[in-house]
Amino acid sequence: MTDLLDLRDERPRPGKGKRGRGKVLAVLLLLLLLAGLVAGAVLAGEKVLDRLRGSSAADFDGEGSGEALVQIQSGDTAGDVADTLVAEGVVASRQAFFEVAANDPRATALQPGFYQLRLKMSAAAAFELLLDPASKVVGRVTVPEGRNVEQTLEILAKATEIPLAQYQAAAKDPSKLGLPPYAKNRLEGFLFPATYEVEPGSTAPQVLTMMVDRFEQAADTVGLEEGAARLDLDPYDVVIVASLIEREVKFDDEYGKVARVVYNRLDQGIPLGIDAAVAFGVGKNAGEPLTKSDLAKDTPYENRRQTGLPPTPIASPGEATLMGALNPDDSDILYYVLETKEGRSFFTNDYNAFLRQRDKSRAEGVF
Repeated sequence: MTDLLDLRDERPRPGKGKRGRGKVLAVLLLLLLLAGLVAGAVLAGEKVLDRLRGSSAADFDGEGSGEALVQIQSGDTAGDVADTLVAEGVVASRQAFFEVAANDPRATALQPGFYQLRLKMSAAAAFELLLDPASKVVGRVTVPEGRNVEQTLEILAKATEIPLAQYQAAAKDPSKLGLPPYAKNRLEGFLFPATYEVEPGSTAPQVLTMMVDRFEQAADTVGLEEGAARLDLDPYDVVIVASLIEREVKFDDEYGKVARVVYNRLDQGIPLGIDAAVAFGVGKNAGEPLTKSDLAKDTPYENRRQTGLPPTPIASPGEATLMGALNPDDSDILYYVLETKEGRSFFTNDYNAFLRQRDKSRAEGVF
C-alpha cells in the first residue's frame, strides 16, 4: 500500500500520461482485491476440510494415569482452562481441549475450584472429569449453631489443614474479615453456622471472611436491619438476643417466646437472669453447672444482678434464631424454665408459677 500511496501522491502532469497512470492504479487495486478474495476462499476451504477430516490437534488416548491437581479460577475461559491443563501435563495440547469444550454446551457449567485429574488424559476424558462433582477437591467443615468463636476456631482447625494458631491470629484482627458496620469490629456472633467447602490453599482469614459473608447473606434473608428498626433496636442487639436464644432453647416454636421474655425484662428494667450468658462470662459452655464462685464473679456477662443485654453475642446464631429475635411473641411473659427432659420450656408471667415449675422440674431431674 505504500507504493500505491506514493503513486497517488505524485504531482499530476497534464495530458495523456495522467490518464495512463490512473489506469495502472485501477488495475493494481483490482489485482489486490482479487488476491484477497482468493486468500479468503482458501482459508475458508481449509476450515471446511478440517471439519470434514476432523481435528489434527495433538491429543492423548484414554483416561490417563497418576494424579494432577488442577485449579480453575473464577473468570477462566475455556482457553484458560486448556492452558492450565497443558501446563499440568493433563492434556497434550490447548487446541484438543478447546475443541472439546467449544463444541459442548456443558462447558458453561465448569466451576472454579481445585480438581483431582490424571496425567496424560484425552481432552474428552479431562473435560468429563472436570464436570464430575466428585473430582472437586474440597475440605468440608460443618459448624453447628450456638458455638462461640473459640469453639468455632477449634472445629475449623480439626477439619481443615490450617493450624489453630493461624485461625486465632486471624480472629484477633476482625477489621480484615469484612464484618458489617453494626458488628462494631467484634467477631463473636458473626461466624455463621453452616457447612463450608474449604479449598486447598485457603488461608485462615479467607475462611473466616467466608463465614462472615455467609452471616450477611442470612441477615439479608431475614431482614435483620429492617426488622431491628421496627423493634427500635440496633441490629447488633438483635444478634445478641438471637445468640441468647440459641444457647437457651432448642425448639423453633420457643424462639419468639424467649425473645419476648428478654424484651419485656429489658423494658421493665429486670435482670435477664440467663445463665448461658453468665457461663460465657466465666469461660464455661452453656449447660455446664455454675458454682457459687461462678455466680459471684462480676463479669460484664453477669446478668442475674445487672440489667441490660450482655456486651456481645455469646455464640453464633443461625437463621431461625435471628428470625425469632426479630419476631417476638405478643405476650406479657417474663419467666421460663425447663419443663421436660426433651428440652421443652415452661413460660409464664407469674413469678410464683415459675417457682412451682422450677421446683417440680428439679424434683423430676429435668435439670
